[in-house]
Amino acid sequence: MKRKCNVDTRWSPALSYVLGIIATDGNLSPDGRHINITSKDKSIVLQVKKALKLKNKIGKKSREKSDDKKYYVLQFGDKNFYEFMLSIGLTQAKSKTISKIIIPEIYFYDFLRGCIDGDGNINVVFHPESKLPQLRLRLYSASNNFLLWVAESIRKNVKINGGWIYTDKKQMHVLTFAKADSIKILKLMYYKKVEFFLKRKYDTASDFIGRVA
Repeated sequence: MKRKCNVDTRWSPALSYVLGIIATDGNLSPDGRHINITSKDKSIVLQVKKALKLKNKIGKKSREKSDDKKYYVLQFGDKNFYEFMLSIGLTQAKSKTISKIIIPEIYFYDFLRGCIDGDGNINVVFHPESKLPQLRLRLYSASNNFLLWVAESIRKNVKINGGWIYTDKKQMHVLTFAKADSIKILKLMYYKKVEFFLKRKYDTASDFIGRVA
């Protein structure tokens, strides 16, 4: 039996972080009530459960023809929260249609941190000659318009030199920032006493910005 919830829709860092995860790695059911978050990474669903103060159990499931239940699932029903998400730009079958999300500017980097945790990465490779670390911040989406909006929102309050979008072999659009720009963005994402984040991505970021949490 699914628990009925009552998510607090007042704007906060916790709510904004979760909305970022849902925007990239969540699903709004056609029934107009249920929200589903499925991930190979249990930490994702644990962060959502903690941020929204949910009591729902985390399940496991397989995908396609596999019998291996390696995906963690958090599903909850909340009509008010569902309608709130529709009002700010999240929709059913949003992967290719998502565009601008209506979110207060003060909470944008909490939202972005949720997006990166949901479907992005903070990657470090070493230059073959200099051996210096090359940092890349990436966000993936099936919607080019969504990534254009994210890039525009970042540029509103960060002086960055680059940021580009390309399409990979799986037809996913990828917003990428090089090292100097990534560091500026990460410092805003991981501000002092930040509460909700995936530890493994934070640990990579902290090598460049120092520990803040």
